[in-house]
Amino acid sequence: MSKRVLILSASPRKGGNSDLLCDQFARGAEEAGHQVEKIRVQEQKIAPCLACYGCRGTGVCVQKDDMAAILNKMVQADVLVLATPVYFYSMDGQLKTLIDRTLPRYTEIRDKEVYFIATAAAGRGAMERTMDAMRGFTDCLPGAQVKGAIYGSGVYQKGEVLETKALQEAYQAGKRA
Repeated sequence: MSKRVLILSASPRKGGNSDLLCDQFARGAEEAGHQVEKIRVQEQKIAPCLACYGCRGTGVCVQKDDMAAILNKMVQADVLVLATPVYFYSMDGQLKTLIDRTLPRYTEIRDKEVYFIATAAAGRGAMERTMDAMRGFTDCLPGAQVKGAIYGSGVYQKGEVLETKALQEAYQAGKRA
């Protein structure tokens, strides 16, 4: 059965290491017959949450930017992929801002299969805080199931991930989605 796969690539660098892993995941998912959309978060206009709670009861954020359309896609997707480089032992600001802005409708992002992709210059152990933070978000989504996590460790320069086993892992995860 074909699934709707939404990849949220938070890499600020187009063709950066986590972005390249997203492309591999997408390739695998497309070959498996799924409908895939990749959003480069850096290219979207997403302001930080104001914590004004203007969305309470309406499900609509008071800010008029690209987040409303992304949120619709998140609600409609069957599979979500959250991808980020690791900066100072955490996800980058682009992904965190997007996650915070799901507040108006996060309870509607239900029953999703979720995959995590993270890349870092450091080793796998240094990436656990980032993976935990992404798990924390999915813990708030009703019925979400984390199906996999791809660790692109030991990569710093753009493209270094192409020489790692994470490339094949991302592709295989997409095939299994």
